[in-house]
Amino acid sequence: MIGANLAAPEVAMLPVDDQLDHLVHGLDTVLPADGLRRLLGEGRPLRVKLGVDPTAPDVTLGWAVVFRLLRRFQELGHLAVLIVGDFTARVGDPSGRNETRRRLDADEVDAYAARCLDMIGDLLLPEPLEIRRNAEWLAPMTMEGILELTSTLTVAQLLERGDFRDRWSSQRPISLVEFMYPLLQGYDSVAVEADIELGGADQLWNLTMGRVIQERYGQSPQTVVTVPLLVGTDGVKKMSQSLGNYISVRHPAGEMFGRTMSIPDEVMGEWLVLAAGLRRPEAEAIMTEVAAATRRPGETKRLLARLVAARYWGEEAAAEAEAGFDRVFVGHQIPEDVETVALPPDESEVSLPELLERAGLVRSRSEARRLLGQGAIRIEGVPVDTERLPADAVAGKVVQVGKRRFVRVEAP
Repeated sequence: MIGANLAAPEVAMLPVDDQLDHLVHGLDTVLPADGLRRLLGEGRPLRVKLGVDPTAPDVTLGWAVVFRLLRRFQELGHLAVLIVGDFTARVGDPSGRNETRRRLDADEVDAYAARCLDMIGDLLLPEPLEIRRNAEWLAPMTMEGILELTSTLTVAQLLERGDFRDRWSSQRPISLVEFMYPLLQGYDSVAVEADIELGGADQLWNLTMGRVIQERYGQSPQTVVTVPLLVGTDGVKKMSQSLGNYISVRHPAGEMFGRTMSIPDEVMGEWLVLAAGLRRPEAEAIMTEVAAATRRPGETKRLLARLVAARYWGEEAAAEAEAGFDRVFVGHQIPEDVETVALPPDESEVSLPELLERAGLVRSRSEARRLLGQGAIRIEGVPVDTERLPADAVAGKVVQVGKRRFVRVEAP
């Protein structure tokens, strides 16, 4: 239950080396270097914190990397403390940004939180798990409490952070609200008495500040554990919903398979570890075979796509996804399970951009117009470049956007 303060169960801890073997594959940084071993050596269930700001409507494979690590702690009997940043999301994490971001309102955050929690529930074990919203302790904080918190760090310390330093030196604005974000995130660790905090590699500075703030409040500083950032399907930038280079944990198996098949060959090794869950030596052995030309890149990418789809939907669904991929891209057939969209009633003409936006095949009508100009939209396999069409020209037909997006148009 949200806000419940659940105690970790009494469990017989495995030997430290066995626990480390289960935990450390796929990690980026452990700080301090001996912190994880030392805490595991205490032989007690640890409080392992992961904070998530619900600022987008989906959970991507990139975001799932850190949830998978949190689940591995759960499997060993440690308590997963999931912080839903319903308060910090309204402040906005400035990590990696070169300009001030738009602040979200409470309604937006609550809507994103409800959707994300539903998806996250499929990634973690139901227990041992404690889910908290940080508005619980941040919203009622008094001015005295805020001043006490701000006294834990100096402006000089905040400007050690790379993105703040770069913006300061180039005279780009930094709001005081943004300076508050690492303080608030660090105070979350104080509020839940975290032993360990997990995060992506881009969160290392924030998580380290949590150690400083815990110490100022008389607590033992948490050990920080980060995971690498998964590169998106473009093979260039980290996976991001705003960039559109992502795969959702809720995408159907066929779409997961197809999108994975689109990634550049050079990122397959990292995807085998971070998205498919292979241990790094196994992934490196596969990629060594690719480099030696004893394994074909296309064969390797198919393996990767099957592993990703099977991880979320099972082996049978992954096999069906591969067969569906072959029907479309090898046999050039229309998929069997095409979504449908109904034409508006009593209209003799149809706006194709509007129809595709409503069907979810494009993010905006302007994107549809751009794709029309590129010849990337087809009706029954025939390219079209006209924005408005007679209704009977699309009724009962399959419209294709790009290589993998299809919708069947139904008459009203």
